[in-house]
Amino acid sequence: MAAKTQSTFINMVVVLFVVTAVAGLALGGVYNLTKEPIAIAKQKKLNDAIKAVLPEFDSIQQLMVQRADGDDSLQFYIARKDTVIIGTAVNTYTMKGFSGLIKLLVGFIPDGSIHNVSVLEHKETPGLGTKMDKPKFKDQYKGVHPAEFDLKVTKDKGDVDAITAATISSRAFSDAVQRAYDTFEKNKGGNK
Repeated sequence: MAAKTQSTFINMVVVLFVVTAVAGLALGGVYNLTKEPIAIAKQKKLNDAIKAVLPEFDSIQQLMVQRADGDDSLQFYIARKDTVIIGTAVNTYTMKGFSGLIKLLVGFIPDGSIHNVSVLEHKETPGLGTKMDKPKFKDQYKGVHPAEFDLKVTKDKGDVDAITAATISSRAFSDAVQRAYDTFEKNKGGNK
């Protein structure tokens, strides 16, 4: 029978170090294995969203533009059919969601009207704020021009019907769309 190792401070530190090192190496290995598939999945989701928010196009051009109301930038995806610009998808965000960050992709046609909106990322309350990506809510933005459609919830004297019991998420969604529109207008849809 093996002799029991004496429980000393040094033995405990060595065992803790070995366990931590093995766990860290395992975590690093899993990260390296999943990094590429996760990046591919994110890119596919973005590509699908671009196709969903813009009219049919032949080519796409990416462009970073300065946000209308801040120091950071938003990503524009300028779509062309033949050589004519038929729309611009704006990758926008807001930090005003109930659970913080909400990322959207808003598609505009050249006159500034919204073609469609796609939710890219959020952590809103399941069953409440998560309804923002359902057609019943997001389709009310389709075909409207933000210069004539007040992007505020009706509770704030705007034109957006909020999600029941998720007014904060609805306000945040509208805030992100407004940020996209303001930046789109300031930068002439990426043609500035």
